Amino acid sequence: MTAADTKAAGPPVPVPRDPEADGSPLSDQGGNGPLKQKRKRKKGELLPYLLILPAIVAIAAVYLYPLAKTVIMSFQDMGRRELWSGDPAPWVGFDQFTNILGDSEFWWVTFRTVVFMAVCVTLTMGIGLLISLLMRRLSNWVRLILTFCLIAAWAMPLMVAASIFRFMADSDYGLINTLIAKVVGEDWLGHNWYLDPIQGFAIITLLVVWGAIPFVVVTLYAALTQVPQELEEAASLDGASSFGIFRYVTWPVIKPVFSMVATLSVIWDFNVFGQIWLLRGSKPEPEYETLGLYSYSKAFESTSFSQGTAIALITVILLSAVAVYYLRQLMKTGEVE
Repeated sequence: MTAADTKAAGPPVPVPRDPEADGSPLSDQGGNGPLKQKRKRKKGELLPYLLILPAIVAIAAVYLYPLAKTVIMSFQDMGRRELWSGDPAPWVGFDQFTNILGDSEFWWVTFRTVVFMAVCVTLTMGIGLLISLLMRRLSNWVRLILTFCLIAAWAMPLMVAASIFRFMADSDYGLINTLIAKVVGEDWLGHNWYLDPIQGFAIITLLVVWGAIPFVVVTLYAALTQVPQELEEAASLDGASSFGIFRYVTWPVIKPVFSMVATLSVIWDFNVFGQIWLLRGSKPEPEYETLGLYSYSKAFESTSFSQGTAIALITVILLSAVAVYYLRQLMKTGEVE
């Protein structure tokens, strides 16, 4: 093209700039630009929180007020007169906590609670794991019957289960004494299991473990179904023993679920109240008091409501430490993966 032709064609026509190429705000005018996508992304991020907002509000309405009232009452000295008259209870600060932590009885009750919880959790998780492993080797119809029995036992009301165990451990007509007497001798007929707190807690432990095993078995069996069978078969072909297959193939897969169930069992067994209360006829002896019963005894039998709430608050703090430890382990597992 000659210079004359260029001059005749006139000045160069500017080419329209593509807004989407450089991220210009004008790109939103078309409806699919970065600004609109960013707004959609923000709405998508807020949607899960909006969906769980009603549940959060309900939980806050049910739990926050009692928790706040418990914290306030633990720093007061509320007795029967303040409860019935409505007069404000005197503020005593940390005196309730000082008296409780300085009482040797409180530490004995705490030690008893921890030991009882440890035994219950160990038996529950051990037996539950063995049964869940056994369910993998059962036929479908036998597994279905076993699952139905477990769910039926889990659905049984606590009062009914406690009545059954109370009858089984009865000193005169109990099934446990009758069976032991047939093996050992007639001396076991009429044996009272609750005269010795260790034997009494053995019966209570049976009730707690019996009620907790169904949940553990069903949950762990669900986790075991996620273990790749080809990995176990490969390990078996390589000469690994049954224990080696479980340790190096099965256990790493079910460990997160096992830890979660174990943590829940710790919290539940630490707060055992109804089983002891019902087996001891609503009047548990001091030797059978755990932290929950000890708090109840201080609050309603000794009419020291503030001291009872302080013990309950200490229990919550102890269980919160367990929950924090579990969350830290869960976060570490996520980081490793």
